[in-house]
Amino acid sequence: MAEQQLGVLKALDVAKTQLYHFTAIVIAGMGFFTDAYDLFCVSLVTKLLGRLYYFNPLSEKPGSLPPHVAAAVNGVALCGTLAGQLFFGWLGDKLGRKKVYGITLIMMIVCSVASGLSFGNKAKGVMTTLCFFRFWLGFGIGGDYPLSATIMSEYANKKTRGAFIAAVFAMQGVGILAGGFVALAVSSIFDKKFPAPTYAVDRALSTPPQADYIWRIIVMFGALPAALTYYWRMKMPETARYTALVAKNIKQATQDMSKVLQVELEMEERAEDIVKDPRLNYGLFSKEFAKRHGLPLLGCTSTWFLLDIAFYSQNLFQKDIFSAIGWIPKAATMNAIHEVFMIARAQTLIALCSTVPGYWFTVAFIDIMGRFAIQLMGFFMMTVFMFAIAFPYDHWIKPDNRIGFVVMYSLTFFFANFGPNATTFIVPAEIFPARLRSTCHGISAATGKAGAIVGAFGFLYAAQPQDKTKTDAGYPPGIGVKNSLIMLGVINFVGMLFTFLVPEPKGKSLEELSGETEVEK
Repeated sequence: MAEQQLGVLKALDVAKTQLYHFTAIVIAGMGFFTDAYDLFCVSLVTKLLGRLYYFNPLSEKPGSLPPHVAAAVNGVALCGTLAGQLFFGWLGDKLGRKKVYGITLIMMIVCSVASGLSFGNKAKGVMTTLCFFRFWLGFGIGGDYPLSATIMSEYANKKTRGAFIAAVFAMQGVGILAGGFVALAVSSIFDKKFPAPTYAVDRALSTPPQADYIWRIIVMFGALPAALTYYWRMKMPETARYTALVAKNIKQATQDMSKVLQVELEMEERAEDIVKDPRLNYGLFSKEFAKRHGLPLLGCTSTWFLLDIAFYSQNLFQKDIFSAIGWIPKAATMNAIHEVFMIARAQTLIALCSTVPGYWFTVAFIDIMGRFAIQLMGFFMMTVFMFAIAFPYDHWIKPDNRIGFVVMYSLTFFFANFGPNATTFIVPAEIFPARLRSTCHGISAATGKAGAIVGAFGFLYAAQPQDKTKTDAGYPPGIGVKNSLIMLGVINFVGMLFTFLVPEPKGKSLEELSGETEVEK
């Protein structure tokens, strides 16, 4: 094998960590901040939407979204994300990372604002327009996954590449926190300005009409950070790996990176020959691709799929679990605004204590431990904690043991983020050839989102109690929370087994990993 790497790419691989690395993290990370904010903020306001638009004065309980509406509001953005990951992933390899990156950002900004401007004041009009815009918001968010990961991995040096991509991903944690803080701030202000009796005291007055502004403000706020980074996104040059290896314009790549690295890079004589070798132009559906990258792609897709079933079913239904163990008071004992405050408080606490630290642990350790070890450990610990919560579930529900329950639940989250939630995002951006990198990352991410949809919808129904009289309005009896948690534990265990298909990219250059510099003599 003759291994040759272009000088400009070698320069990127050995470059010292500089300001431009951090600029790239912030620019790519802001997209992720918005993604997480927009996808998760809706779980803070679903109960409020139920009270506002599905109020029934004769009911003992406050209004709640009917099952099909709750499923649509929670799931429609995930469906949009799945479609966006496939479409923009493919487009990113066709048109270049930079061009497509601007399109996804504009979609996210416009649809974030539009989600909060849902038309009419009748339930049907508001929910239909909210779901419509959330689908397209998801579509834009979907594009951000493969592009952010690919841009960061192509800009990074090989020594700290894992930490850089992980740092972009960790902005997700910051986005979830921001969603909580915004909801806490907005609900506190409205609670002071428009005091209302609890639902038990006065059913009609417990939801003041002004509460309609709360969810709109929370949902629309997601557009702000995205809008702030638009200018910087447009100023970033196209990545050298795309320009050199896909567009085959080595001269341009060398010029761009000379500016970025602030060093004078020489253009090689024989560079063109390396890039133009016909044997390296196999397509996604070719035998050569299947032979070289088939199993790693299966590893990336399967682990992400299994992880997201567990991750999203936990995340979207935190508030139900909190209510079940009594962390959030019974709905009838609160007014609508106070309920938003209590849900946001519980979710923010979990995020602060477990979600966010998990992400940064990955950033700190990924280039020391490697992706494989972190992913294997994460899946293993998630399995252990899931079973530890599930089997003695009746023990954890008792009021005296609630703190223990929350600790176990937080640890599951901690090891999801210091584990497969981060690594499944990082590895697909490293191991595939440049001309298919964004597409393969999009395919992996979309399979993950399919898992998220299974988790979100499956868990909605599965977690319902087996006793018909205790189910939420409109739901059939399920297998109960305990059995659902056992199922999730088994899913995590299977994820651990599939991890063995994923290669270890630590410390290697992207070209070495994807075999792009290998030309057999």
